[in-house]
Amino acid sequence: MMSGGLDLPQGTLDLLILKTLSLMPLHGWAISERLHQVSQATLTIPQGSLYPALHRLERRGWIAAEWGASDNNRRTKSYHLTRSGRKQLAAERAAWATLTRTVELVLDMD
Repeated sequence: MMSGGLDLPQGTLDLLILKTLSLMPLHGWAISERLHQVSQATLTIPQGSLYPALHRLERRGWIAAEWGASDNNRRTKSYHLTRSGRKQLAAERAAWATLTRTVELVLDMD
């Protein structure tokens, strides 16, 4: 997946979405914009990657969606993290921390 010139490792987008939704419910475009903003414009998540990821997370029961109205009264689907999603986020954060520590150890070897 192209993300502002950065290829995300498999599964990373799911982790980023779960983290973003742990803070507040958002619709798809707002999730993409928030990731772009927080990453200092390094991540640009294409719709062709974002929406399949949202549907996958919803099928797994980690997020849930509700239809509502946006600020400009347009019909929008807003996503929020489920209890199962919070557990998954914790597990994925721990796995990510282990992976990054391990990769750093290997990269720092002399």
